[in-house]
Amino acid sequence: MEALTKKARVHVKVCGRVQGVYFRASTVEQGRRLGLSGWVMNCADGSVEVAAEGEIDQLEQLVNWCHHGPPGAQVKEVRAQWEAPKEEFRNFYIKR
Repeated sequence: MEALTKKARVHVKVCGRVQGVYFRASTVEQGRRLGLSGWVMNCADGSVEVAAEGEIDQLEQLVNWCHHGPPGAQVKEVRAQWEAPKEEFRNFYIKR
């Protein structure tokens, strides 16, 4: 019997020194590596916002990665809000 997979959506806000340090591109790489779909974007307040969908285990790995980000990032706070999946993303990309 095939194991059932639990899917979800997570909306993440990452605060700290997270712009200008390759955070968005690294998040796309992580999301794609984990088989997730969604987007990442810079916010006017200096934070980075992420919306991702996929299997819960992989989403948790992405959220954990956001706590440190790429080299050069200095993450001070990560807020994650979990939601039901909407299945509206086809891939993982940088939203502008």
